[in-house]
Amino acid sequence: MLLLVDLDNTLVDRASAFNLWAMHFVRSLGRPDSEAEWLIATDRDGYEPRESLARAIRKRFKTNKSIDALVNALLYEHVDLLTMDPLTIDALGNARESGWKIGIVTNGTTAQQTLKIETVGLGRYVDAVVISETERVKKPDPEIFRIAADRLGADLPSGWMIGDHPTADIAGGRSAGLETGWVSRGMDWPADRAVPTVTATTAAEVLDAVVHLGPRPIEERIF
Repeated sequence: MLLLVDLDNTLVDRASAFNLWAMHFVRSLGRPDSEAEWLIATDRDGYEPRESLARAIRKRFKTNKSIDALVNALLYEHVDLLTMDPLTIDALGNARESGWKIGIVTNGTTAQQTLKIETVGLGRYVDAVVISETERVKKPDPEIFRIAADRLGADLPSGWMIGDHPTADIAGGRSAGLETGWVSRGMDWPADRAVPTVTATTAAEVLDAVVHLGPRPIEERIF
């Protein structure tokens, strides 16, 4: 039974960690806390390329920090602030005890994403980790899901993909023939998209729903 799961803002709370770092960063430059709102918005939940964001930071704040130094800060300085909901840990443990093979499928650099997994101790709860930079293919390309399935000894189409991003995780998983679970984080599903199989606010809720429903294709439903 195949269960693929996104990392950022699914298994770990990347948004809260980055938001806290952004506040510290603007204060270190002597800027008002309100400037953190610009930085958070420009980051686009981590989807703005790091070098592009670094250049925007340098221009807005007129800092003498080099682009390389800013990119390094963006990649690594929020990692120690990452947290993982204990309920998510419990849900992963329950899934493995129920016979699911669990793989993390994440976009990003190998060094950064590996450090995140090590920092929160996620490795003990999953059976494989697939990172886009390492594999030279990223979500939503269905090939990255095929790589993960192969690493876990599973065949596609079968199994699930769980994540928070409508395109990278849900559309990507669907294109690989997977059932999909959307971690909504309290947001509304885009009206112009085919709905995921399962929707819930948190990763723990989605994981528990998937384990309850089982591995077979089922009708689309909202939790």
